[in-house]
Amino acid sequence: MAEFNFITIWRIEAPLSQVFDAIYRCPNWPKWWEGVEKVEEIAPGDADGIGSLRRFTWKGQLPYRLTFDIRVIRAVPLKIIEGHASGEVEGVGRWHFSGDGPVTVVRYEWKVRTTRRWMNLLAPIAKPLFKWNHDQVMRQGGEGLARLLNTRLVGLPHG
Repeated sequence: MAEFNFITIWRIEAPLSQVFDAIYRCPNWPKWWEGVEKVEEIAPGDADGIGSLRRFTWKGQLPYRLTFDIRVIRAVPLKIIEGHASGEVEGVGRWHFSGDGPVTVVRYEWKVRTTRRWMNLLAPIAKPLFKWNHDQVMRQGGEGLARLLNTRLVGLPHG
């Protein structure tokens, strides 16, 4: 399996609570995040969302889709959301949130392995394209979040 470790940082001029809420409410992502085609709830989890299971379908700039499940394993309001991925990718995704004056800093860590045979076969030569595709999707997410909150993204995503 091909392994990927991505880090994206968004700096957005919005209150921490609004940014956290928008990310926490992932079933709404397709409304504002280009690239997120569908989010389906499989299991609701507890009152804090721990144990919730959702199926995500993503479409980036390259001509393929990825579908995988995320089970929330940790959620600390206004601090962190962490989930375990399974399906066409396997691994861990972590959202970290912090304030920097009027700016909320969002750091997303995505450490996954691909399970699709064709991706694993192409990974030795296509890894830079997969990274570029991921970076484009994350850029779209930051821009969409800024539009949703009627503010601006003051830092570009890193991958």
